[in-house]
Amino acid sequence: MDTRLGPYAGVAEQRADGCWSLRSLDPLRSYPRRFTEYLARWAKERPDAVWLAQRDAHDEWRKLSYSAAFAQIQRIAAGLLQRNLSAERPLVILSGNSIEHALLTFAAMHIGVPVAPLSPAYSLVDPEARRVLHAVSLLTPGLVYAEDARAFDTAVSLAVPAETEVVALDGHISSRPHSPFASLIGEASVDVERAHEAVTGDTMAKFMFTSGSTRMPKAVINTHRMLSCNQQMYAQCYPFLEDEPPVLVDWLPWHHTAGGNANMGTVLAHGGTLYIDAGKPTAAGMAQTVANLREVAPTIYYTVPKGLEMLVDAMRADERLRAHFFSRMKLIFPAGAGLPKPVQDAIDEMSMQVRGRKTPMTMGLGMTETAPFAISAHLPTWQPGVIGLPAPGVEVKLAPVADKLEVRYRGPSITPGYWRQPEISREAFDEEGFFCSGDAAVFIDPAQPSLGLRFDGRIAEDFKLSSGTWVNVGAMRAAVLAAGTPYIHDVVFVGQDRDELGMLVFLSAGGSRLSSAGVQTWLGDLLKVLAHRAGGGSQRVTRALVLEQPPSIVAGEITDKGTINQRAVILARQAMVERLYSSDRERDVVVLS
Repeated sequence: MDTRLGPYAGVAEQRADGCWSLRSLDPLRSYPRRFTEYLARWAKERPDAVWLAQRDAHDEWRKLSYSAAFAQIQRIAAGLLQRNLSAERPLVILSGNSIEHALLTFAAMHIGVPVAPLSPAYSLVDPEARRVLHAVSLLTPGLVYAEDARAFDTAVSLAVPAETEVVALDGHISSRPHSPFASLIGEASVDVERAHEAVTGDTMAKFMFTSGSTRMPKAVINTHRMLSCNQQMYAQCYPFLEDEPPVLVDWLPWHHTAGGNANMGTVLAHGGTLYIDAGKPTAAGMAQTVANLREVAPTIYYTVPKGLEMLVDAMRADERLRAHFFSRMKLIFPAGAGLPKPVQDAIDEMSMQVRGRKTPMTMGLGMTETAPFAISAHLPTWQPGVIGLPAPGVEVKLAPVADKLEVRYRGPSITPGYWRQPEISREAFDEEGFFCSGDAAVFIDPAQPSLGLRFDGRIAEDFKLSSGTWVNVGAMRAAVLAAGTPYIHDVVFVGQDRDELGMLVFLSAGGSRLSSAGVQTWLGDLLKVLAHRAGGGSQRVTRALVLEQPPSIVAGEITDKGTINQRAVILARQAMVERLYSSDRERDVVVLS
């Protein structure tokens, strides 16, 4: 069956103040008031269908049906009611994706208690647990959950007050008493039903933390309305979801809006199945992802571009994996960053070999503050960088900022602000109530603005050379990654207020296997290729330096999704930037000749 797409039609109007207004011509249809209504629906209509599956200790799939899940959620909700949790005393989850994580999350949301899933790296990578301490201080939770007590022992002892209850599934916390997961289970009651009925669209469902690269993360308020209408927007852009319940094999973390809201929500809204993938697009983690994909053929596949690149390499060497992966695939969605053209071409070629046609690929634009779906390129043919038109119900304003057009949002899926940070919340919205995203966009065709938008980078990442010309970091990054395949993992551009543009390079696994001399030669050749294609000084990279240390999660240089934060890398590696521009030329600095 073909991938059925919704109407791609919008209107774009330029205003007298120089701003542009964009909206979809497809009106947003009705959606549930409470996000957990989806669970109740499928527990009745598809009671035996599998909602979640997770590998157990014996490497077998442990499966949970909709009816069993909803029954457990109601009982856990009863246990949570006894603890007097609220927005002032929410639930904080320290550990990663799991069935218990999901049950606890939806039990809390079902009775109007917001949930704050934190990145496990906050606890496991930073020995001082500074971001856990920040989150706990900001939220004042009434309950903290950690799946593996031993793994999170240090973070709990450093960051969680002694009077705050901690619940664990496995192991023991050495520094303090804790409650077993079973203690959360009560008896479903009228009180649970009453609490659920009191939930409205404005009720807070989650506190989702931003990446916090230049300051401590902010707690983004996600309401039930935001989550529910976001799924309706998605369903109208991708109506094929109604043809067959979606099946996902997904590693994207639930503390991030893509994994926890978009992907989990897509499965939940359409009665689908989510296989929790414990792998990651890393040298160590990709084997688990490949093993899962050999067993389960997804209908939609979300991952970061690096994950698709690694999967392409695996499928080139494994014909059975390739055939299984594409056997019922409806849509591939590269999330979080631009997809290099060679990777897209390889996916198209493999799909043609297996199915006789290309599998639709798409992307869009959104963020934690938009829940996240906001702009969508639901097109039968798509090119990297194209983000499309506003989703139904979302108003987009393009406002001139510096030499770019900033994307600003207004609509039912937009956050009301940041929890307990009123000043920062006020600063995030303009005088018309549009949320200022910091992302930039340009029209695909300025003569036909209703065709939609192309991503134009992060405004905060762009900078000027001493000549006064702006460097478009997003466009430059895409160009270098395409030209540097397969040796470059990512790149950071520097040169603010300097005469020349430089770059700091993180090598891929393939690049790391080259000899030192080989890297120098290859990088010199790459600079020549880029210089030949450059349209001016702001596109002409004259020097490069390979960074030996990988990007650090603790320093905020990289997110759990693998996205590099340019500003954080520059701040943390200022000495490397100075070496790059030193008058005493360092041996490992490659200069355009």
